[in-house]
Amino acid sequence: MDDNPGFTVRRADHVGFSVLSLDGSLRFWVDGLGASVERTGEMGGDFLGEVTGAHGAHVRLAVVSLAGQTVELLEYRDAPGSPTSSRPFYPGFAHLAFEVDDIDAVLTRISGFGWTAQGTPQPIAGGAKAGTLVMYALGPDGETIEFMQPPRE
Repeated sequence: MDDNPGFTVRRADHVGFSVLSLDGSLRFWVDGLGASVERTGEMGGDFLGEVTGAHGAHVRLAVVSLAGQTVELLEYRDAPGSPTSSRPFYPGFAHLAFEVDDIDAVLTRISGFGWTAQGTPQPIAGGAKAGTLVMYALGPDGETIEFMQPPRE
């Protein structure tokens, strides 16, 4: 295999979540976690169909920023097919991770926005992040965020 792929990946740009309700998702991200709204908009037509494969769909979108991370929220309307169920442990599933200072407070707060912790926070047993508490939380549309609380000094 050639060591030179002929291109350079420069940086990550954003993480995107498809959501059932843009308004509900914005309440969670802004009111629940304290994100700021960078922009909102709508798109559709040939552009959307060619980029995403969702021919004939229309999208309401919002871009929010939190802790240096840009998150794109996409509410698809009239998309072809039907939603399938997915779980954080299914192949192809993705999640976003945030470091927090109080994981219990975060989990309590987000439960009021329809998010569910997948168990109880667990400490990482070894390695560079030993003692860090971690927990996945599932949102109402199946999106997943991992929260990580480093050990307290």
